[in-house]
Amino acid sequence: MTTPYRVLVTGSRDWADADPIRHALTTAWLRHTGTFIVVHGACPTGADWIASDWVTNLHEGELGANVTEEPHPADWRPGGKFDRAAGFRRNADMVALGANLCLAFIRNSSRGATHTANLADRAGIPVRLWTA
Repeated sequence: MTTPYRVLVTGSRDWADADPIRHALTTAWLRHTGTFIVVHGACPTGADWIASDWVTNLHEGELGANVTEEPHPADWRPGGKFDRAAGFRRNADMVALGANLCLAFIRNSSRGATHTANLADRAGIPVRLWTA
């Protein structure tokens, strides 16, 4: 049994250009056999949504049998109270789970995506960076 190849996608909530994300994921997927896991922060917009949509579209074409996604939504309101640090904790948790590659799509110096990319780099995860 082979170890799954994990790709952590981090990016800005307002990242709108799907092409670089789809291209980067497709390139990584085509280079690896076996299970391919796309890890993301489960934001309903931006880079996370585009990564999730890439997985969905791959499955619709019946090519992505070995592709799954691993969403990690932040718990913004534990106990009903807004928690500003929830996203940063979620980012650290995603990095701590490990990845083979981090794809970072940062627009307007996004603090959350930059935080995740920096954590991944410090953890020894190769980071590929796109900015807008």
